[in-house]
Amino acid sequence: MQALAKLAKAKVFRQASWGIVITMTLGLSCSDEEPDSEPQPGLEDAMTADVTAVRVSGAPGAYTFSVTLSSPDTGCDQYADWWEVITTDGELVYRRNLAHSHVNEQPFTRSGGPVELQETTQAIVRAHMNNAGYGGVAFSGSPASDFAADPSVPSALARQLANAAPQPDDCAF
Repeated sequence: MQALAKLAKAKVFRQASWGIVITMTLGLSCSDEEPDSEPQPGLEDAMTADVTAVRVSGAPGAYTFSVTLSSPDTGCDQYADWWEVITTDGELVYRRNLAHSHVNEQPFTRSGGPVELQETTQAIVRAHMNNAGYGGVAFSGSPASDFAADPSVPSALARQLANAAPQPDDCAF
């Protein structure tokens, strides 16, 4: 009989404990305050595409760029939809649209051109996610000096280019 009483007390205690946990969780998550408009730290990084390598070949005014991206593609609902070359002032020089997601091909490399840059013109290469925009690792450099990851490139640089032509067609897969 004592064992049965102990078991009943333990069950009541577990239920009470869960009730406290649930009440505390609900109390913490329910608030009259407005939600933050800023994304949670690190969350935006998980949703952005990173440039991981840039190779340039060709001649001044008509270069071919081979750009390697790493992106958290899940399908057409979330994928890197382009990479682009912009000036350090934020002017679009070239955009390479990507026709589909690369769920099972990470990282991946796509080439594009001709890119109208002179040999010593400094530029930025960055990627764009269809649902998260810009914000991942960008590279900067010039055809003469090579390109390297540049953490000083602000993710907000020339965000208006997200609406500039050319835009990708519908995602194929």
